[in-house]
Amino acid sequence: MQKVVNENEIAKIVQEIFDDYEKGKNIDTVDIYNKPDKMEVQELVDDLFKIIFPGYFRDRSYKIYNPKHSFAVNIEDTFYHLNKQVNLALDYGKKEEKLSDEDKKQESYRICKSFFGKIPKIREYVETDLLATYDGDPAAGSLEEIILAYPGLRAITVYRIAHELYVENVPVLPRLMTEYAHSQTGIDIHPGATIGKYFCIDHGTGIVVGETSIIGCNVKIYQGVTIGALSTRGGQKLSGKKRHPTICDNVTIYSGASILGGETVIGENTVVGGNTFITRSIDPNTRVSMKNLEMEYRNADNEIKSEELPQGDEWYYII
Repeated sequence: MQKVVNENEIAKIVQEIFDDYEKGKNIDTVDIYNKPDKMEVQELVDDLFKIIFPGYFRDRSYKIYNPKHSFAVNIEDTFYHLNKQVNLALDYGKKEEKLSDEDKKQESYRICKSFFGKIPKIREYVETDLLATYDGDPAAGSLEEIILAYPGLRAITVYRIAHELYVENVPVLPRLMTEYAHSQTGIDIHPGATIGKYFCIDHGTGIVVGETSIIGCNVKIYQGVTIGALSTRGGQKLSGKKRHPTICDNVTIYSGASILGGETVIGENTVVGGNTFITRSIDPNTRVSMKNLEMEYRNADNEIKSEELPQGDEWYYII
């Protein structure tokens, strides 16, 4: 039988790739032990869920006779691993000046201590998000169902965690966390966004919330909503500038709506209808809807019949 694999050819292919590694591309890395670990960050998120929702998410690899002892072990272990990842991440911020190893140790410990001190606040906000989701969704069978099964609450909780690290100017890790949630839920919330209490995401798939978005309290959004920038053609020159909208308190945004622009403000108590496209501010207490929607029907004989959809509550609240 003829030998298909030519070892010399394979060795040549490997060497050519190795040679390419020496060209100094930004995508090259060999020092794999001194960079944040994506898988460990994902495990950190899962461990933080055990802290935020004690009793709902736990390690089944060992028996638990003393829950408080188990919680304490998890808190200490999570602190240790977060400290390690923050220490590694501090080398990858936008600042050109790098910290010394000793300064990184001090700063990573300070950040972790500050972060863990904010966990009661994170839990307070998540509690309001849970209640808002239950109150706003007649399909919810129980609070437990929402905690265990709802992608919206999962994405919001990961955002709440990541946001506190973002506020501490931790590079890389907050985005790794929210992208982990994005991959699980289809909901993309940038950790830099500012979001108030009682935030409810219903269904959720395809939602995008940009970095400089500001969202008030008691806001509810549905699947496919974009709270984004008008244009990012300026690239890094736009970094740090307000590029995304402000959504005030008690706003509901229905599926498929796009709200764009850093100067766009959606006033309090406004309802934004499905598939709307908004690039300017909306006054408080306003209902925004598409006008003259039309359905077209084509039968087997290729005859076309069309009808205008009714405006108002008849179509407006259909999800």
